[in-house]
Amino acid sequence: MDSKKLSFGVVLLLALVCAMSVSARDYYQIKVYTIKDQAQETSIDNYLKDAYLPALHKAGIKKVGVFKPAADDPAAGTKVFVFIPLKQLNQIEKIESQLAADKEYQVAGSGYINAKHDNPAYERIESVLLKAFDKMPEFYCPKFDTPKSEQIFELRSYHSATEKIYRKKVEMFNEGGETEIFSKIGANAIFYGEVISGVSMPNLMYMTSYESKKSNEEHWKAFTQHPDWLELKEKEEYKNTVSHIDKWLCHPTDYSDI
Repeated sequence: MDSKKLSFGVVLLLALVCAMSVSARDYYQIKVYTIKDQAQETSIDNYLKDAYLPALHKAGIKKVGVFKPAADDPAAGTKVFVFIPLKQLNQIEKIESQLAADKEYQVAGSGYINAKHDNPAYERIESVLLKAFDKMPEFYCPKFDTPKSEQIFELRSYHSATEKIYRKKVEMFNEGGETEIFSKIGANAIFYGEVISGVSMPNLMYMTSYESKKSNEEHWKAFTQHPDWLELKEKEEYKNTVSHIDKWLCHPTDYSDI
């Protein structure tokens, strides 16, 4: 075989392998809007429903999750979480360019985009970037028979004291089998992700989902009593891998794709 053709074939194969490796695991962006009152909540809802989600759909992102803390959650009325699944990180930059050129988006989102300095649509925006776990490389979109207003999507953030300890917690989920326990009890995980950019690093985040608050409570009880968890949590190598937990019990909005 011609050596030049062979070399080209090898290069092409390597390029294909690299391309596959880039998209082998999802990336996620979680945008967290902090709001102060009903007026800002309404403004954010109108913007997301009428402008932002339709624009993301046109950009090829078909499933976008929007979640708000339930009434009995301490963060109720103060947060809106937007979950955006990505195949490549550079999609974030491409999306921003597309939004700037999207006239329909500019018109539909004008109230939000052109808000005055003394009447903003939100207090602050936080953006968290994550990479999906090896054991769950793509996100999952559940289907429940209950109304969205009854469904519970639980978002959790596990902090670790150091980067090295954080890697052990990620290992505990993957090689250790923690994700498998969630699967065994039917926790309907939406995603598990390693935070690669955020304000609470080192930390990981994940979201599980349930048809109701009662189901949420029953599944967590099943998790804490599962023999695999009772064995896993006692392993010396995984002790003290979590220094702090943030959690939010949320409902999906009526316009959420997830």
